[in-house]
Amino acid sequence: MSATPAPLPPLEPGARRLATVALSLATFMNVLDTTIANVSIPNIAGDLGVSPGQGTWVITSFGVANAIAVPLTGWLSQRFGQVRLFVTSVVLFVIASLLCGLASSLEMLIAARVLQGLVAGPMIPLSQSLLLQAYPREKAGMALAMWSMTTLVAPVMGPILGGWLSDNLSWPWIFYINIPVGLGAAWMSWQLLKERESATRKLPIDKIGLLLLVVWVGALQIMLDKGKELDWFQSGEIIALAVVAAVGFALFVVWELTDEHPVVDLTLFARPNFLFGVIALAAGYGVFFGNVVVMPLWLQQYMGYTATWAGLVTAPIGFLALLLSPVIGKILPRTDPRRIATVAFMVFALVSFMRAGYSTDITPANIIIPQIIQGIAMACFFIPLVSITLSGLPMERIPSASGVSNFVRITFGAFGASLMTTLWERRAALQHEHLAAQVSIYNPIAGDALNGLQSQGFDLARSLGVLERQVTVQAFSLAANDVFWLSGCLFLALLATIWMTRPTHGRPAAASGDAAH
Repeated sequence: MSATPAPLPPLEPGARRLATVALSLATFMNVLDTTIANVSIPNIAGDLGVSPGQGTWVITSFGVANAIAVPLTGWLSQRFGQVRLFVTSVVLFVIASLLCGLASSLEMLIAARVLQGLVAGPMIPLSQSLLLQAYPREKAGMALAMWSMTTLVAPVMGPILGGWLSDNLSWPWIFYINIPVGLGAAWMSWQLLKERESATRKLPIDKIGLLLLVVWVGALQIMLDKGKELDWFQSGEIIALAVVAAVGFALFVVWELTDEHPVVDLTLFARPNFLFGVIALAAGYGVFFGNVVVMPLWLQQYMGYTATWAGLVTAPIGFLALLLSPVIGKILPRTDPRRIATVAFMVFALVSFMRAGYSTDITPANIIIPQIIQGIAMACFFIPLVSITLSGLPMERIPSASGVSNFVRITFGAFGASLMTTLWERRAALQHEHLAAQVSIYNPIAGDALNGLQSQGFDLARSLGVLERQVTVQAFSLAANDVFWLSGCLFLALLATIWMTRPTHGRPAAASGDAAH
């Protein structure tokens, strides 16, 4: 076995700050693109002459391609070098963004989004890895804090910025804004980091592993994106996708564990820190992201909020997160990260239970206060859990570990969004059935409501229509409470996974020897 290269010295403070800005800008741009198109689908669909249902492939295509590319980061960085791969990914992302904006048909846009998702894959794991290498060991927590701040703010900013650009300019601008940001980040990163290129090896291409990865991840992502629309396992298409995903995944695991040069390093899961850290990070993110999707849908569809206002009342989540992230980064090296992560999950649970008491007459303040409190959880979530997940790993394994953990997190985010919205709609149907049964001439409250509407000039049919709308609003509001209550219970249950880890202090090991943890 070849000797492990000596760890790189940290950058000087000035260069370190500039590198932090460059790497964070690229990460922000990448994460922003996962949510910025969501609110622009009606504009895109109308402009390209397709239905909103067809337009959702703009989101699905990016998600599938990105999920496939993320776990390949470790193998690609060994083949081409971390710095070279990162800068190339950013430049290609800019080109793909330009092609997205110039697309004149849905087919062209989807092709450009697939390219964008593929080249975006290595950006987040490598930005994490390169940032850790730029900081001294005792400031690794601060490096993770700077990195996590971009992943906290971008998903919140995406819908707000996407809606504003679509309404005030045109939908291609949601892609054009990546061009100056990406070019600036690529140029700065190359200038600052080109002398710190990692060692490369001519690894053979694991073609079968790569094919199996594409098959099972592609099938799983399409199943998650289309499941709710096709009524899940009532659809033959969803059943077929589930079978392909399950069989493909089983074959992929067996092949990767036995191949000499696997495309994804699954042996990382043999480490308890990595295994339970990834479970806590991914499952926690899945529940959180499911709530992030349900909340604005409820506000816009049933509470009368516009897209802009729904974004504004949910945006304060980033306030305390930004304020506290540097503090958490500073105290992390001398604090057990499990304690900080425990605070995150307990605050997540508290906020979920606060939301479980919402009613249809809530004010914006009732929404904003839990959002502000949740910022505490966000600051305490990413930083310690990433630290736990990477704890004890040699620096050369960080890109692979980061790629795999981010892949699992992204996949669980898709799970969370699909399952939470499905649960919300099914609970709403059940609540609607219970409430509708109360609308009867034998119920004095319902009778008074009908009489009141008819006295205002409504005929019986219109009066019943008004009551139906009110019943629907109440049903979806009660269903949202059910989702929030379940989320709180899940956050508390996930506390157990945090304490199954035994993290070391400081950043991942710089030497090659694996810690025993």
